[in-house]
Amino acid sequence: MGRVVTRLVTYLSFVRFSHSVFALPFALSGALLATRHTTVGWQTIVWILVAMVSARSAAMGFNRLVDARLDALNPRTANRELPRGAMTVREATMFVIVASVVFLFASWRLSPLCLLLAPIALAIVFWYSLAKRYTSYTQMFLGLAMAVAPVGGWLAVGGRGGWEPWILALAIGTWVGGFDVLYACQDLEFDRAHGLRSIPVRFGVRTSLAISRAMHVVTVVCLLALPFVTPLPRLYDIGVIALVVPMLLYEQSLVRADDLSQVKRAFDLNGYVGILYLLVLAVSLYAF
Repeated sequence: MGRVVTRLVTYLSFVRFSHSVFALPFALSGALLATRHTTVGWQTIVWILVAMVSARSAAMGFNRLVDARLDALNPRTANRELPRGAMTVREATMFVIVASVVFLFASWRLSPLCLLLAPIALAIVFWYSLAKRYTSYTQMFLGLAMAVAPVGGWLAVGGRGGWEPWILALAIGTWVGGFDVLYACQDLEFDRAHGLRSIPVRFGVRTSLAISRAMHVVTVVCLLALPFVTPLPRLYDIGVIALVVPMLLYEQSLVRADDLSQVKRAFDLNGYVGILYLLVLAVSLYAF
Protein backbone atom coordinates (compact mmCIF):
# COMPACT_ATOMS: atom_id res chain seq x y z
CA MET A 1 0.00 0.00 0.00
CA GLY A 2 2.84 2.34 0.89
CA ARG A 3 4.47 1.79 -2.51
CA VAL A 4 1.20 2.57 -4.30
CA VAL A 5 0.86 5.84 -2.39
CA THR A 6 4.48 6.72 -3.16
CA ARG A 7 4.00 6.12 -6.88
CA LEU A 8 0.77 8.12 -6.87
CA VAL A 9 2.55 11.04 -5.22
CA THR A 10 5.31 10.78 -7.84
CA TYR A 11 2.84 10.89 -10.72
CA LEU A 12 0.94 13.82 -9.19
CA SER A 13 4.21 15.69 -8.69
CA PHE A 14 5.29 14.82 -12.24
CA VAL A 15 2.43 16.87 -13.70
CA ARG A 16 2.19 19.38 -10.82
CA PHE A 17 -1.41 18.29 -10.28
CA SER A 18 -2.11 21.11 -7.82
CA HIS A 19 -1.46 23.64 -10.57
CA SER A 20 -4.67 22.61 -12.31
CA VAL A 21 -6.15 25.61 -10.49
CA PHE A 22 -4.78 27.86 -13.24
CA ALA A 23 -7.10 26.81 -16.07
CA LEU A 24 -9.91 25.04 -14.24
CA PRO A 25 -11.65 28.13 -12.78
CA PHE A 26 -11.85 29.74 -16.20
CA ALA A 27 -13.24 26.58 -17.79
CA LEU A 28 -15.91 26.56 -15.09
CA SER A 29 -16.47 30.29 -15.64
CA GLY A 30 -17.22 29.63 -19.30
CA ALA A 31 -19.62 26.87 -18.27
CA LEU A 32 -21.32 29.10 -15.69
CA LEU A 33 -21.93 31.82 -18.25
CA ALA A 34 -23.39 29.28 -20.67
CA THR A 35 -25.90 28.14 -18.05
CA ARG A 36 -27.82 31.32 -18.80
CA HIS A 37 -28.68 29.82 -22.17
CA THR A 38 -29.06 26.14 -21.34
CA THR A 39 -29.65 23.77 -18.43
CA VAL A 40 -26.54 22.10 -17.03
CA GLY A 41 -26.50 18.90 -14.98
CA TRP A 42 -23.89 17.80 -12.48
CA GLN A 43 -22.71 15.06 -14.84
CA THR A 44 -21.68 17.71 -17.34
CA ILE A 45 -19.71 19.59 -14.68
CA VAL A 46 -17.95 16.38 -13.67
CA TRP A 47 -16.95 15.63 -17.26
CA ILE A 48 -15.68 19.19 -17.69
CA LEU A 49 -13.48 18.67 -14.65
CA VAL A 50 -12.22 15.34 -16.02
CA ALA A 51 -11.54 16.86 -19.43
CA MET A 52 -9.63 19.85 -18.04
CA VAL A 53 -7.51 17.89 -15.58
CA SER A 54 -6.67 15.15 -18.10
CA ALA A 55 -5.81 17.63 -20.87
CA ARG A 56 -3.57 19.62 -18.57
CA SER A 57 -1.94 16.43 -17.24
CA ALA A 58 -1.26 15.21 -20.77
CA ALA A 59 0.22 18.57 -21.71
CA MET A 60 2.42 18.73 -18.62
CA GLY A 61 3.57 15.15 -19.06
CA PHE A 62 4.46 15.83 -22.69
CA ASN A 63 6.38 18.92 -21.59
CA ARG A 64 8.39 16.91 -19.09
CA LEU A 65 9.15 14.26 -21.72
CA VAL A 66 10.42 16.56 -24.46
CA ASP A 67 12.35 18.71 -21.97
CA ALA A 68 13.90 15.86 -19.96
CA ARG A 69 17.41 16.41 -21.35
CA LEU A 70 17.26 20.16 -20.83
CA ASP A 71 15.76 19.75 -17.36
CA ALA A 72 18.72 17.58 -16.37
CA LEU A 73 21.13 20.36 -17.38
CA ASN A 74 19.26 23.18 -15.65
CA PRO A 75 19.99 23.40 -11.89
CA ARG A 76 16.48 24.77 -11.30
CA THR A 77 14.81 21.70 -12.86
CA ALA A 78 17.37 18.94 -12.37
CA ASN A 79 15.38 17.47 -9.48
CA ARG A 80 12.27 16.81 -11.55
CA GLU A 81 11.05 13.22 -11.77
CA LEU A 82 12.62 12.20 -15.09
CA PRO A 83 16.08 13.76 -14.61
CA ARG A 84 16.49 12.27 -11.12
CA GLY A 85 15.18 8.85 -12.17
CA ALA A 86 12.00 8.80 -10.09
CA MET A 87 10.12 7.91 -13.30
CA THR A 88 11.18 6.21 -16.49
CA VAL A 89 10.59 7.57 -19.98
CA ARG A 90 8.30 4.60 -20.64
CA GLU A 91 6.19 5.41 -17.58
CA ALA A 92 5.97 9.06 -18.60
CA THR A 93 5.02 8.16 -22.17
CA MET A 94 2.27 5.82 -21.00
CA PHE A 95 0.99 8.50 -18.65
CA VAL A 96 0.69 11.01 -21.50
CA ILE A 97 -1.10 8.46 -23.69
CA VAL A 98 -3.56 7.49 -20.94
CA ALA A 99 -4.26 11.13 -20.01
CA SER A 100 -4.87 11.96 -23.68
CA VAL A 101 -7.28 9.03 -24.07
CA VAL A 102 -9.15 10.10 -20.92
CA PHE A 103 -9.44 13.62 -22.34
CA LEU A 104 -10.83 12.32 -25.63
CA PHE A 105 -13.29 10.11 -23.76
CA ALA A 106 -14.44 13.00 -21.55
CA SER A 107 -14.86 15.17 -24.66
CA TRP A 108 -17.00 12.46 -26.26
CA ARG A 109 -19.15 12.32 -23.14
CA LEU A 110 -19.68 16.08 -23.31
CA SER A 111 -20.75 16.44 -26.95
CA PRO A 112 -19.86 15.43 -30.53
CA LEU A 113 -18.56 18.96 -31.14
CA CYS A 114 -16.23 18.74 -28.15
CA LEU A 115 -14.89 15.41 -29.42
CA LEU A 116 -14.36 16.89 -32.88
CA LEU A 117 -12.36 19.79 -31.44
CA ALA A 118 -10.48 17.75 -28.82
CA PRO A 119 -7.51 16.76 -31.07
CA ILE A 120 -7.04 20.41 -31.98
CA ALA A 121 -6.97 21.33 -28.29
CA LEU A 122 -4.36 18.65 -27.62
CA ALA A 123 -2.24 19.84 -30.54
CA ILE A 124 -2.28 23.39 -29.14
CA VAL A 125 -1.27 22.37 -25.61
CA PHE A 126 1.44 20.01 -26.89
CA TRP A 127 2.88 22.62 -29.25
CA TYR A 128 3.73 24.92 -26.34
CA SER A 129 6.36 22.44 -25.16
CA LEU A 130 8.11 22.60 -28.54
CA ALA A 131 7.64 26.29 -29.25
CA LYS A 132 10.77 27.54 -27.47
CA ARG A 133 12.86 25.70 -30.03
CA TYR A 134 11.33 27.68 -32.90
CA THR A 135 9.91 31.03 -31.76
CA SER A 136 10.64 33.80 -29.26
CA TYR A 137 6.96 34.07 -28.46
CA THR A 138 6.72 30.82 -26.54
CA GLN A 139 4.81 32.44 -23.68
CA MET A 140 2.09 33.57 -26.07
CA PHE A 141 1.50 29.95 -27.05
CA LEU A 142 1.03 28.98 -23.41
CA GLY A 143 -1.54 31.75 -23.22
CA LEU A 144 -3.24 30.32 -26.30
CA ALA A 145 -3.22 26.83 -24.78
CA MET A 146 -4.87 28.09 -21.60
CA ALA A 147 -7.31 30.29 -23.51
CA VAL A 148 -8.94 27.10 -24.78
CA ALA A 149 -10.36 26.52 -21.27
CA PRO A 150 -13.29 28.99 -21.15
CA VAL A 151 -14.24 28.27 -24.75
CA GLY A 152 -14.21 24.56 -23.99
CA GLY A 153 -16.32 25.06 -20.87
CA TRP A 154 -18.81 27.16 -22.85
CA LEU A 155 -19.14 24.58 -25.63
CA ALA A 156 -19.25 21.66 -23.19
CA VAL A 157 -22.56 22.81 -21.70
CA GLY A 158 -24.08 23.64 -25.05
CA GLY A 159 -23.25 27.34 -25.34
CA ARG A 160 -23.35 28.65 -28.90
CA GLY A 161 -22.55 32.10 -30.25
CA GLY A 162 -21.95 35.06 -27.95
CA TRP A 163 -18.83 37.03 -27.06
CA GLU A 164 -18.53 35.79 -23.47
CA PRO A 165 -16.16 32.84 -23.99
CA TRP A 166 -13.91 34.81 -26.33
CA ILE A 167 -13.51 37.67 -23.88
CA LEU A 168 -12.68 35.18 -21.15
CA ALA A 169 -10.29 33.42 -23.51
CA LEU A 170 -8.39 36.66 -24.11
CA ALA A 171 -8.41 37.33 -20.35
CA ILE A 172 -6.93 33.96 -19.39
CA GLY A 173 -4.53 33.98 -22.35
CA THR A 174 -3.00 37.31 -21.36
CA TRP A 175 -3.11 36.42 -17.65
CA VAL A 176 -1.21 33.13 -18.02
CA GLY A 177 1.01 34.39 -20.84
CA GLY A 178 1.88 37.47 -18.82
CA PHE A 179 2.88 35.43 -15.84
CA ASP A 180 4.86 32.95 -17.94
CA VAL A 181 6.93 35.88 -19.19
CA LEU A 182 7.85 36.57 -15.57
CA TYR A 183 8.59 32.90 -14.97
CA ALA A 184 10.82 32.65 -18.04
CA CYS A 185 13.02 35.52 -16.82
CA GLN A 186 14.67 33.23 -14.26
CA ASP A 187 15.92 30.92 -17.04
CA LEU A 188 17.26 33.70 -19.26
CA GLU A 189 20.94 32.78 -19.05
CA PHE A 190 20.29 29.05 -19.35
CA ASP A 191 18.04 29.53 -22.39
CA ARG A 192 20.60 31.74 -24.12
CA ALA A 193 23.38 29.25 -23.47
CA HIS A 194 21.36 26.40 -24.97
CA GLY A 195 19.86 28.18 -27.96
CA LEU A 196 16.31 28.29 -26.61
CA ARG A 197 13.95 31.13 -27.41
CA SER A 198 11.62 33.19 -25.27
CA ILE A 199 10.43 36.75 -24.81
CA PRO A 200 13.08 37.41 -22.10
CA VAL A 201 15.82 36.01 -24.36
CA ARG A 202 14.78 38.33 -27.17
CA PHE A 203 13.95 41.49 -25.24
CA GLY A 204 15.79 41.20 -21.93
CA VAL A 205 14.36 41.16 -18.43
CA ARG A 206 13.38 44.82 -18.06
CA THR A 207 11.39 44.98 -21.31
CA SER A 208 9.89 41.56 -20.61
CA LEU A 209 8.54 42.79 -17.27
CA ALA A 210 6.90 45.69 -19.09
CA ILE A 211 5.37 43.25 -21.59
CA SER A 212 4.06 41.08 -18.76
CA ARG A 213 2.46 44.05 -17.04
CA ALA A 214 0.88 45.25 -20.27
CA MET A 215 -0.60 41.78 -20.77
CA HIS A 216 -2.10 41.84 -17.28
CA VAL A 217 -3.63 45.23 -18.02
CA VAL A 218 -5.35 43.57 -21.00
CA THR A 219 -6.52 40.82 -18.64
CA VAL A 220 -8.22 43.33 -16.35
CA VAL A 221 -9.76 45.22 -19.28
CA CYS A 222 -11.24 41.98 -20.63
CA LEU A 223 -12.67 40.96 -17.26
CA LEU A 224 -14.25 44.39 -16.84
CA ALA A 225 -15.57 44.27 -20.42
CA LEU A 226 -17.63 41.14 -19.76
CA PRO A 227 -20.68 43.02 -18.37
CA PHE A 228 -20.92 44.86 -21.70
CA VAL A 229 -21.81 41.62 -23.51
CA THR A 230 -23.83 39.83 -20.82
CA PRO A 231 -25.89 41.21 -17.90
CA LEU A 232 -23.91 41.15 -14.66
CA PRO A 233 -24.58 43.08 -11.42
CA ARG A 234 -22.39 45.88 -10.11
CA LEU A 235 -21.01 43.38 -7.59
CA TYR A 236 -19.09 41.75 -10.44
CA ASP A 237 -17.12 44.92 -11.22
CA ILE A 238 -16.51 45.52 -7.52
CA GLY A 239 -15.26 41.96 -7.06
CA VAL A 240 -12.83 42.16 -9.99
CA ILE A 241 -11.48 45.54 -8.85
CA ALA A 242 -11.33 44.69 -5.14
CA LEU A 243 -10.05 41.10 -5.34
CA VAL A 244 -8.52 40.19 -8.70
CA VAL A 245 -6.75 43.46 -9.53
CA PRO A 246 -4.92 43.77 -6.17
CA MET A 247 -3.71 40.17 -6.48
CA LEU A 248 -2.26 40.88 -9.94
CA LEU A 249 -0.66 44.11 -8.74
CA TYR A 250 0.93 42.38 -5.77
CA GLU A 251 2.16 39.54 -7.95
CA GLN A 252 3.81 42.01 -10.32
CA SER A 253 5.34 43.97 -7.44
CA LEU A 254 7.22 40.88 -6.27
CA VAL A 255 9.30 40.64 -9.46
CA ARG A 256 11.83 43.31 -10.41
CA ALA A 257 14.48 43.45 -13.11
CA ASP A 258 17.21 43.47 -10.44
CA ASP A 259 15.58 40.86 -8.21
CA LEU A 260 13.99 37.67 -9.55
CA SER A 261 14.17 35.83 -6.23
CA GLN A 262 10.41 36.11 -5.65
CA VAL A 263 9.26 34.56 -8.94
CA LYS A 264 8.29 31.29 -7.25
CA ARG A 265 6.28 33.16 -4.63
CA ALA A 266 4.50 35.12 -7.35
CA PHE A 267 3.81 31.85 -9.16
CA ASP A 268 2.12 30.37 -6.09
CA LEU A 269 -0.02 33.49 -5.65
CA ASN A 270 -1.02 33.40 -9.28
CA GLY A 271 -3.16 30.33 -8.71
CA TYR A 272 -5.48 32.31 -6.46
CA VAL A 273 -6.35 34.75 -9.23
CA GLY A 274 -8.47 32.21 -11.11
CA ILE A 275 -10.12 30.97 -7.91
CA LEU A 276 -11.01 34.50 -6.85
CA TYR A 277 -12.41 35.28 -10.27
CA LEU A 278 -14.57 32.15 -10.32
CA LEU A 279 -15.90 33.08 -6.88
CA VAL A 280 -16.70 36.63 -8.01
CA LEU A 281 -18.48 35.39 -11.13
CA ALA A 282 -20.44 32.66 -9.34
CA VAL A 283 -21.69 35.03 -6.64
CA SER A 284 -22.60 37.62 -9.28
CA LEU A 285 -24.58 35.09 -11.30
CA TYR A 286 -26.37 33.24 -8.53
CA ALA A 287 -26.64 35.62 -5.57
CA PHE A 288 -28.49 38.33 -7.50
